[in-house]
Parts: sequence; C-alpha cells; structure tokens
Amino acid sequence: MYTYQTEENVGAERERLILEHLPQVRLIARRIYERLPENVSLDDLISTGVIGLIAAVDHFDPAQGVQLKTYAEHKIRGAILDSLREMDWAPKNKRRRAKQIEAAIKTVEQRLGRTPGEEEIAAELKISLEEYQQWLFEVRGLTIGSLEFASEDQEGSRLNFIPDSEEKLPSTTLERAELERLLAQAIEQMPKMERTVLSLYYHEEATLREIAEITQMHLSRIAQLKAQGILRLRTYMERRWSAQR
Repeated sequence: MYTYQTEENVGAERERLILEHLPQVRLIARRIYERLPENVSLDDLISTGVIGLIAAVDHFDPAQGVQLKTYAEHKIRGAILDSLREMDWAPKNKRRRAKQIEAAIKTVEQRLGRTPGEEEIAAELKISLEEYQQWLFEVRGLTIGSLEFASEDQEGSRLNFIPDSEEKLPSTTLERAELERLLAQAIEQMPKMERTVLSLYYHEEATLREIAEITQMHLSRIAQLKAQGILRLRTYMERRWSAQR
C-alpha cells in the first residue's frame, strides 16, 4: 500500500510539473514559429515541444544545480529544432541565399575594413536594396538555432555561442571566455538598430511584434534587421574564431 501511494504521489508531481511548464512550451514554440513559413504548423511545434518538456521532467536531476525551467527550455527547444531539421522545411534556394549574403558581408568587410551597410552588401550581390531586403525577410527562419540553442550533437559548433548562464557551453572555460569576447566585439561593431533588435530579442525576450511596437518600425523590417544581424555575427565569428584556432 505504501509503495502504491508513493508511486501515485510521484505521478501526481510529474503531472503538476508538466502542467506548470506548458506555458513555457507555447512561448518557445511561438517564438520559433513567427520566423517560419506558413506551411509549418504551430500546433505541431507545440506538440513536439511538449514531448521535450516531458523528457525534461522525467530526466531532471536537481543535484546538477540547474533549475528545471532552464533544463526544460533546453529540451523543449531541442525537440522542436530537431523536428524542423528532420522536416528539412527550408528550400535549398533560401539556404543558398543565406550563404550568398554571408559571403557578401565577408567580402565587403574585408575590402572596406569596416562593417558594411545594407546598400554596400546589396551592391556586392548585384541586386537592388529592395531585393536584398526581401532576401533577408525570406531567409529569416534559417537563423533559428544559430544563436539561441546548441543541441547535444552541435556542442562543438562555434556558431552556437550564447550559452545559458547555468550551462557550460562551449565545453572549456577558456573557449567560452574567448567566444564571449569575440561576440562582444562583433556586437559593438554592428549598426545601432541591428544591435538594438538583437538586444531586445535575446536579452529582453521580446517578440518581433513587440520590438516593432517599441521601435515604431514595420514588423517585416524588424525581421530583416534580425536576420541580417545574425548573419553578420556568424560571418564575424567564423572569420575571427577560425583565425585564432
């Protein structure tokens, strides 16, 4: 009787924790969904996120010194991002355009010795500024995971360089400190508005729509600035980190 009661209590606590953290699943799913094409279902992302939450609750170990909310976020994001990778939802032409933008940013920056503006990047791509901004809007979803999350199989990637404060990513303190220093340098060199958008999004956890309201800019423009900011950071980090290694 005692064993049965114990198992019942454990089951009730498990259900309580899952229900308590469901809003976290919806928040993370919505933040990812707003940068995806319309053919991706929000309900599917939430369902997948719930699976990640259940895994977090079942495998959580308080002895590791990490809060359940932090651990759950890692698992929820991981489940959703893994499902998107399996879907291969992004058309190849969009991936190609993202690489073209990164290459153009790198080329212009090396030639000018400074952070290039949108007009200069567009000129390097030999397209109009309007078309370039449309490219940015189209590739916005491809930046998912680049700065927000490092799954277990991506732990060594130098592009996943924003770790949770309670996690040890990258694996060594030295690499982490150096990556953070390079990231700070990259952010300092970014155009002010891109820096503001990324700060509001990552540090204040504002949605793109909220950022649009704060800055009094169109939602699509905020999406463009966020995509360009991330591509700019990736380009900077690729070059600086590779050179130091």
